[in-house]
Amino acid sequence: MPHKAYKFRIYPNKDQQALIHQTHGHCRFVYNHFLERWNTSYEEEGKGLNRSIMSKMLTKMKKQDDTAWLRNVDSVALQASYENLMDAFKRFFKGQNKYPRFKSKKNLVQSYTTKNSHNCIAIIGNTIKLPKLGLMKFAKSRDIEGRILKATIKYNASGKFYVSLLCEVPDFKPLPKTNQSVGIDLGITDFAILSDGRKVDNQRFTAKMEQKLKREQRKLSRRYEQAKKEGRDLRACMNYQKQRRRVARLRERVAFQREDFLNKLSTELIRHYDVICLEDLNTKGMMKNHKLAKAIADVSWSEFVTKLKYKAQWLDRKIVEIDRFYPSSQICHVCGHRDGKKTLDIRQWTCPSCGTLLDRDINASKNILTGGLRILRQ
Repeated sequence: MPHKAYKFRIYPNKDQQALIHQTHGHCRFVYNHFLERWNTSYEEEGKGLNRSIMSKMLTKMKKQDDTAWLRNVDSVALQASYENLMDAFKRFFKGQNKYPRFKSKKNLVQSYTTKNSHNCIAIIGNTIKLPKLGLMKFAKSRDIEGRILKATIKYNASGKFYVSLLCEVPDFKPLPKTNQSVGIDLGITDFAILSDGRKVDNQRFTAKMEQKLKREQRKLSRRYEQAKKEGRDLRACMNYQKQRRRVARLRERVAFQREDFLNKLSTELIRHYDVICLEDLNTKGMMKNHKLAKAIADVSWSEFVTKLKYKAQWLDRKIVEIDRFYPSSQICHVCGHRDGKKTLDIRQWTCPSCGTLLDRDINASKNILTGGLRILRQ
């Protein structure tokens, strides 16, 4: 069965907040402890730890006097810590990420994951039940479908608490066929240019908030310098902490606005088109261009493509990616003529072969559609 995640804001009381922070610290300790033991084992024996060894070691730690405090929090959350470490090493050996690093309590975003066993995670009216925490209020913005598998409790830099519920849902009903196909050229001035001539404006969420962010960050910097000058611990500086949360809330608002925009646009495209053709963009390589890196990071192309892919898989649509080296913006979509390389400043030109006046972006999206349908037929 497919899995679907639901994210809600939760409102724990003071005792529940203290227990959440305590669980974050305990899970971080377990993760760092086994990472250190893994490194030592690899240096001495040439191999790391496995799940069975770590499970036995964690059981012994709970019985020892100096680490008996591990029994105070959710045991499943502690087990998930070394499961996450195992997963991190698997991805490292596959070349998907870098070597696992130690977790820091200075990280402003903390989270832990627990599993649903014996119905210990449940929605009861407008409250949610979580292991060890009991019932707490949450912002129930939508109904949950399927069986709850896991819950991830997260504390953000803004001082807000969230829970993400991973659910096993019944098979999604495929959408009715529309017999429509579209090619999409992703850009910066316009976020998406469709082969039917429609252009989706780039909302520029970061740019709209940039002046306010600069002002608040300058305040934060001044308070940091003042605390440093007086030799005070930042955690004890209440004015600094208030300003830090204010800056974090602004950044969080930008992230939520972008997420909402990408979700709405991807859902709209999935509903209207059976086949969506895209260009396989090298986003990491493009980010090395310092003149465009900020704008590229703001538009979040890769996140948009990821949303399209999993929604297409749910609802029986097709996503086709053409090769990133395909010269979609250099070829005339009418006659296929290619007349030298055209730089980015050339936004329109007339094809010397057929005389068609071409808009660079719309022409590229039509070529992407043609290339994608060709791949689909093959």
